[in-house]
Amino acid sequence: MQSIFNIKTDGAGLYEFTDEVVRFAADAGVETGLLTLFVRHTSCSLLISENADPDVILDMNDFFARLVPDANAASMNWLRHTCEGPDDMPAHIKAALTPVSLSIPLCGGVPLLGTWQGIYLFEHRTHSHQREVVGHISP
Repeated sequence: MQSIFNIKTDGAGLYEFTDEVVRFAADAGVETGLLTLFVRHTSCSLLISENADPDVILDMNDFFARLVPDANAASMNWLRHTCEGPDDMPAHIKAALTPVSLSIPLCGGVPLLGTWQGIYLFEHRTHSHQREVVGHISP
């Protein structure tokens, strides 16, 4: 079974879509299997992270902004690919450092996430985008 999750972003940050994935898994009717998620873009990624304390998401956003700043930062003046804006090449770098696919086991038709784990699209561009994540369940 496959589905596409359409996720609207409003700029850089983490966008949780755990509930949509849980509904997809329940509707699939597969008791035991493997859920694969794959993002179809080169400037965003996927992440499993804590979803209980919103400060985790803020800290994650701040860390990656410091780790790979926009191309207009002095420390990034070595970048060559800047024709799509100062956030584009840094977004590609962040996507290379984080997963673009996730594999999550299913048991009882439910993704086996930990108590505090949520599934996120990690948008690395500063402008809004419409992103697609493909979900696939294998028995």
